[in-house]
Amino acid sequence: MFYNFAFMSTDKLFDNTKVAFQLKSDSELERAYFLFKMISHQPLVRIGTAATNFALKANLPVEGLIRSTVFDHFCGGVNEDDCLNVIDDMFEKGVSSVLDFSVEGKESDAQFDKAMLKTLELIEFAHEKEAMPIAVFKPTGFGRLSLYQKIGEGQTLSIEEQEEWQRVVNRFDRVCQLGKEKVVEILIDAEESWMQDAADDLVEDMMRRYNTDVPIVYNTLQTYRWDRLDYLKGLHERAKRDGFSIGMKIVRGAYMEKERERAEEKGYDSPICESKTATDANFNNTLSYILENLDDISLFIGTHNEQSSYLALDIMEELQIDRKDNRVWFGQLYGMSDHISFNLAKQGYNVAKYVPFGPVKDVMPYLIRRAEENTSVAGQTNRELELLKKEKARRQL
Repeated sequence: MFYNFAFMSTDKLFDNTKVAFQLKSDSELERAYFLFKMISHQPLVRIGTAATNFALKANLPVEGLIRSTVFDHFCGGVNEDDCLNVIDDMFEKGVSSVLDFSVEGKESDAQFDKAMLKTLELIEFAHEKEAMPIAVFKPTGFGRLSLYQKIGEGQTLSIEEQEEWQRVVNRFDRVCQLGKEKVVEILIDAEESWMQDAADDLVEDMMRRYNTDVPIVYNTLQTYRWDRLDYLKGLHERAKRDGFSIGMKIVRGAYMEKERERAEEKGYDSPICESKTATDANFNNTLSYILENLDDISLFIGTHNEQSSYLALDIMEELQIDRKDNRVWFGQLYGMSDHISFNLAKQGYNVAKYVPFGPVKDVMPYLIRRAEENTSVAGQTNRELELLKKEKARRQL
């Protein structure tokens, strides 16, 4: 189907910096400008990352500095209660929150159980708070990446590994079951391609079990992978045949360099689209497919891309999808793309910010990955700087 972009070029919805940065004080605006200026310089990010890692490992007293700069910009707080002011302030402007316990790189059953219990707490927390309709977790928060990989590759598991995998399945099940009971939607993140097949199969099992009335369980498609739309179409056929609905978050992706390096090292074809243009087309085609099949697939649009956001608005208008239809949500990361989030919310669309939180030291791997990803998307960082500069100038008038 062809969609008309004509209304977009005149609307300039995302240029409104007064709305975009309405919650930021002058000092917070200056801090944001400083941080994105730093992130725009790749050598500085590398030096800063190395220095931060060294300081934390050496137990140097740097947590206060980190907390007052990069942490407070990109994270909601160190625990749920610490995030409440952020959650409430954003909800007052129409933006919901998805609290994301952003502790990465754990490997033991005790740590996986702890992550599951934290996710269950967050679902209960979300159930009590209108501003938090959605919860999230990472598959590798509940089990070892190498175990997912082994299962996805069809390797034989030892008795111990079979028992270990059953514990992973049980963690998924407990979280999805509580989401169903409390009517809190569960977003399950996507990760590296070599573990994703096993995760996809497990999430599909959860959809069959818990998406019988309304979609509770959402998988994630990283559309920088060229095979994801075909995967979705296959899943759609199985869902129609077996009588369950699909929840799907779509993103461009977060592991591109790692994916390409591994493909080259191991001598297989890269799963990543050949160009940024191809990735954009794949994202937009996937977006269009889901919106055209909204009776079967509910959608969380995870994007910082203005054109893809405008495309979604265009299709919703063409298909007469109500702005408050709960089957369509827009999402961006806290600390980024406020010009998309707050302007969409002001127009009445469903919008949620991913709000990372956790102890400063434990969240640093997430923050470092976020900084490194931003340096590889120069256009995005430059757009943030341009908008922040525009708002600083507006406030000085």
